[in-house]
Amino acid sequence: MLVRVAVIVFPGSNCDRDMHHVLTDVFHLQSQLVWHTDELPNNIDAIVLPGGFSYGDRLRAGVIAAHSPAIVSVRKMAEKGIPILGVCNGFQILVESGLLPGALLKNTSLSYICKWTEIIVKNNKTPFTNKFKLNQKIPIAIANGEGRYYADKETLRLLKKNNQIVFTYAEDVNGATMKIAGICNKEGNVVGMMPHPERSAEQIINPRDAKPASMIFKSLLETLGVTA
Repeated sequence: MLVRVAVIVFPGSNCDRDMHHVLTDVFHLQSQLVWHTDELPNNIDAIVLPGGFSYGDRLRAGVIAAHSPAIVSVRKMAEKGIPILGVCNGFQILVESGLLPGALLKNTSLSYICKWTEIIVKNNKTPFTNKFKLNQKIPIAIANGEGRYYADKETLRLLKKNNQIVFTYAEDVNGATMKIAGICNKEGNVVGMMPHPERSAEQIINPRDAKPASMIFKSLLETLGVTA
């Protein structure tokens, strides 16, 4: 089965090739880099919005990219149930575009954080977490300056009610509300996460254990009916 994954590239993206490499060379999917003003191919099976600093994080991270032409197509794909993953800046773009609730604020330290940490799986029913056990820990890299997830009480109530909290940090790394590291939409097909699975899924660069992070991509394979 031929599976096509679009990796959308914005001005200032810098993890697009990392993501393309992992999808193509490690998990053998047909991954395609798509410039944000180009039309998405009609035969796309999944979409990834990679990390970076789209538009230099002008105004605030992700807000300009959220108005890029590609986001119109992303919205349509989301409505069709296509699996969509936003990583770091991609998460910020999904939030700024209204595809995911809440906001991403500056870290409480007001500093850029780049380190290895662990996240905990709180929802294993999404296209990117279906091979995990609940509360399973994932050693993973984080690299962000505006990665502190925030949501008001009503939004948090709905997130918990609808099982939309996908990942939490095992430690308080940036002051995120409820240590939230990733969420999904109500339907579960759109997932945003601040940590970088593409930087963590190969043992050669993961100083701990790359297998858990690799399961994020293996879950996508499972969702799309591909044998890992």
